[in-house]
Amino acid sequence: MINFIKSLYLGKRVFYVLAVLIVLFLFSYWVHVLYPVALVGLFLLAIAAVFDSILLFKKKDGILATRELPEKFSNSDLNEVPLSIQNKYGFKIAYNIIDEIPVQFQKRDFLKSGSIPARAKKLIIYQLRPVDRGVYTFGKLNIYVSSPLNFVKRRFSFGKDQTVKVYPSFVQMKKYAFLAIDNKLTQFGLKKIRRIGHTMEFEQIKDYVSGDDVRTINWKATAKRGNLMVNQFQDEKSQPVYSIIDASRVMKMPFEGLTLLDYAINSALAFSNIALKKNDKTGLLTFSNTIHNHLAASSKKTHLNTILEVLYSIKTNFLDSDFGRLYAEVKRKITHRSLLLLYTNFEHLSALERQLPYLKGLAQKHVLVVIFFENTELDNLISKKATSTPEIYHKTIAQKMDYDKKLMVKELEKHGIQAVLTKPEDLSVKTINKYLEIKARGII
Repeated sequence: MINFIKSLYLGKRVFYVLAVLIVLFLFSYWVHVLYPVALVGLFLLAIAAVFDSILLFKKKDGILATRELPEKFSNSDLNEVPLSIQNKYGFKIAYNIIDEIPVQFQKRDFLKSGSIPARAKKLIIYQLRPVDRGVYTFGKLNIYVSSPLNFVKRRFSFGKDQTVKVYPSFVQMKKYAFLAIDNKLTQFGLKKIRRIGHTMEFEQIKDYVSGDDVRTINWKATAKRGNLMVNQFQDEKSQPVYSIIDASRVMKMPFEGLTLLDYAINSALAFSNIALKKNDKTGLLTFSNTIHNHLAASSKKTHLNTILEVLYSIKTNFLDSDFGRLYAEVKRKITHRSLLLLYTNFEHLSALERQLPYLKGLAQKHVLVVIFFENTELDNLISKKATSTPEIYHKTIAQKMDYDKKLMVKELEKHGIQAVLTKPEDLSVKTINKYLEIKARGII
């Protein structure tokens, strides 16, 4: 009985009829003939509501529904949530769906409405865009069903406490990997860079054939064999490449719902996938006031799953970064010359100058690329026409901060450190471009 009461709801049509009956009862005080009409109407309404209730509650499992969650969600991307509904009644039903989606979305206006023919199935798909990594818990899937009479509604509940993990953007990773295979990277701004010189490993000595580069002739082998012999090369492989992610306070700045840290995590995953496809070894290091994670470089096919799990589990209190610890960690554990892609952020020139000695130390043995972010919030201030003294002041400060970012790039390049200054949404493209450029130039 309690379950019956909890599942029973009055439809809008009941309240419309009641409103009319109340008016009739009110006017019956003066026009007495309206009273029996209103009384009969109330009686008929009660009968219709009871009959409608019998239609909906006589079948215990009148509706079957499932929420078919994927194994994991991709952070910052639209993820589909399919709802499968089966109508087991012998008549057409109207439905209202209220899905108790995870609290992380802070969405309280979820509603899907429609109808399903008798004994039919329907698939409803909606999308969610998470902006935080972690475990998301779905509550009940509530479906409010009404018959064609629409005097009462019955609530069905399904799928309580289903969980799904939100991982770094594997959708973005797959997109760039597919485009790389399909040679369509230029559609997203990725450039083909001309290979300069012989940035390749020696493979074998072979007989000269027409069309071979005469610069590769091996004169010693030619003298021994009496025939022209040339050296054959192959692309350099298994070069160690590390993504170093600063998880400190400077990476907490938000952009379109995501922190700069999550942009860096998504980019590191997409880049690592490309590097592995290029047969390089990829590793990962995260730090803030201490070293959080250090994953040694590897070229195994299963290594990408390890990188994904480490990126998923990154947790930070956004404390100040300690570049001294980073320098000591790299010096002690990364012994081979490697490409280091450092994701961090500097808002002021003085902040860069404090860390510059450590960056120069890293660049002495390794190829260091410092990747930091443009402050896109300044664009509106810079482009906006100043019409008052406060606006002139704000615009001047914004232009100074924007100019300082460009000075940082020059300062790093002056000390032999490569730099990438990028907007958050362009991070993956520019990171992969820089990697392809370094590979083509044979710097590592």
